[in-house]
Amino acid sequence: MLKVTGLATGYGKIQILRGINLNVPKDSIVALLGGNGTGKSTLLKALSGLLPVWEGMIEFDGQPIQNLPPHTIVRAGLTQVTQGKDAYPAMTVEENLKLGAYTRNDKVEIASDLEKVYTYFPRLLERRKQFSGTLSGGEVQMLVIGRGLMARPKLLMLDEPSAALAPKVVMDIFSTINRIRKSGVSILMVEQNVRMALLLAEYGYIIRDGVILMEGGARDMINDPNVKASFLGGTVADTTRDIKA
Repeated sequence: MLKVTGLATGYGKIQILRGINLNVPKDSIVALLGGNGTGKSTLLKALSGLLPVWEGMIEFDGQPIQNLPPHTIVRAGLTQVTQGKDAYPAMTVEENLKLGAYTRNDKVEIASDLEKVYTYFPRLLERRKQFSGTLSGGEVQMLVIGRGLMARPKLLMLDEPSAALAPKVVMDIFSTINRIRKSGVSILMVEQNVRMALLLAEYGYIIRDGVILMEGGARDMINDPNVKASFLGGTVADTTRDIKA
């Protein structure tokens, strides 16, 4: 679904990413892991067309998309949900959701997708006429994921979906992400919560200083002594059944 080859980019004259290679197969969840300032969000910006690609190739659904305008990339089926949980506070939940369909004209299908979002996030249905500025942090995260789904993506890129959320809310969000994948939407998930991400994903990449430090099957990585020591505190609590229900 997504193939990144030799990608290099940065800001101004400052290079951040150095030869990134990454793949997201169809109908899969892939985790991109690492700490702050390692290049995770920079990669998503390049994939979304928000940063110019200096070197390398981005192929999505068999077509090159590097340096295309962001709205063209969204129309192709690649949608990003940003880390900032950006919702418009003076607009209602439903108005925010409908903004996600701004590239579409199929009103009947848009209405159908809105109902589907409400099945993923019943809390949003309860609050659909409420201003988004009154929502909790977890509800805003549901809202921005739902808004991303309104673009009808083939691949959804999630930037730190667990950031600043309570553990119970994180479990609910990750369980819903798995349901979204089962519906046929591939997922590229950027996360600092290495344990939770690897329990959910099939494959993982660890990025540091703008290069891929390690990659492999999620189960292999979660049991790797180096990954445990560096990222997991030495132990792993298997909550797979809770988030893959």
